[in-house]
Amino acid sequence: MNSELLYLTLTVGLYCLAKALHRRTRIALLHPVLVTFLVLILLLRSAGVDYAAYREATQLLDFGLGLSVVALGYLMYEQLDRMRGRLLPILVSTAVGCAVGVLSVVYIARAFGVERTVMTSLAPKSVTVPIAVSIVEPLGGIVPLTAVVVFCVGVFGSIVGERLLRLCGVHDPMACGFALGSAAHGVGTARAIEMGAVEGALSGLAMALMGLTTALLLPLMERWCY
Repeated sequence: MNSELLYLTLTVGLYCLAKALHRRTRIALLHPVLVTFLVLILLLRSAGVDYAAYREATQLLDFGLGLSVVALGYLMYEQLDRMRGRLLPILVSTAVGCAVGVLSVVYIARAFGVERTVMTSLAPKSVTVPIAVSIVEPLGGIVPLTAVVVFCVGVFGSIVGERLLRLCGVHDPMACGFALGSAAHGVGTARAIEMGAVEGALSGLAMALMGLTTALLLPLMERWCY
């Protein structure tokens, strides 16, 4: 068995096992993505496998992820009638969510005396990894830190997001989906799709709009607000 097939089988197999374990136990901390992530790190480090080699061998998974993102467009197309006439609330929610999401983490970090480079790295925490990394790198941020923080935020949002929304009395499918996508990007969108087609469509839309808005506004906020 060549290394490409081995790493692909290992990754998919671990995820399937983690998914089965989570479904059986219903323990929030045993989130399939989190468990797979941690176990893969332990196995690769124990075997002395370089991350670059692993990433090259699992490019097929990246290709599949791209297809899944494109597929979200079909979900949004199915919900066009429900979204029609709500463009202004969606755009305002995106802009406010972006500003609050970025500035809240920046000012909290500054209160703890964190240096500017780290604040810049933390700022796009609610944006999917490829976009967050593309934003942070030109601004002089720490790319590995950004990737880890974005991953943790996504998993956390996927675990507690639905419960928190219910606790706050938010039951509208469009609002729930938009909140998950704007706060927890791809991992939150995966959870939203499990909740329903409407939630999945709005979550995918929110993820895309948050990425675009953050890419446009973060350089301005980085310059003028902190």
